[in-house]
Parts: sequence; C-alpha cells; structure tokens
Amino acid sequence: MKKHTVYGEEVIVKLEQMAGEQIAYLQCAKDIVSSHHEKYDGTGYPRALSGEDIPLAGRIMAIADVYDALTTERPYKRAFSHEETKNIMQEGCGSHFDPVVFDAFGAVEQQFRQIAEMNRED
Repeated sequence: MKKHTVYGEEVIVKLEQMAGEQIAYLQCAKDIVSSHHEKYDGTGYPRALSGEDIPLAGRIMAIADVYDALTTERPYKRAFSHEETKNIMQEGCGSHFDPVVFDAFGAVEQQFRQIAEMNRED
C-alpha cells in the first residue's frame, strides 16, 4: 500500500520522458502523487519529508485525501460526519497537517461538506 506514491511518481516520470520536456501540470501532479502521505512532522511516507520540504500541492492534497477517507463509508468503517471529520483532523494540525493549510481548509470547509454530500453514494 505504501508503494502507491512511488508507483504513481514513476508513471508521471515516464510521461515526462515521453513528452521530452518538463510540463508544469505534470510537475504538480508528481508533487501531489509523491507527497500526499507525507506528514508535517516528518513521520509520513515515502520520504519522511517535513514542514515546507513537502511540496505545497502535497500538503493540500493531504487535507483532501484524509477528508475523503473519513467521510466515505468503507467496508471496515462507517462514514464520519463533517463535524466528526473536522474534529479528528484538528487533532492532526501541526503533526499530520500543515497548520496554515489546515486554517485554509477551515475557511472553505462548507464547500468540502457540500462536495462530499453531492458525491455521497447512497
């Protein structure tokens, strides 16, 4: 499971090689894929990056990824409510999540809630 970040990055590197040049959106995609499981305190994977060494796109995607994981029902867990999710994620502010990015999430959390509700599978 922890290899999916590395495999995804390898696919994007191959795409860059096929293009024969660096393409900005592929660099952004590579940052997201390779770093969305890094944690702000350095305990994540695959490279144990910390703080601002984690690309901004990865720090943003970490918020979206965890929000989605918590609010979506899985075979092994129920879907948490928006409020439960926000409270769980708040506990990770400064350790799992960049505090500045988490504050930005707080400013747009109602949009997260609306998108989650629109895409809920009944």
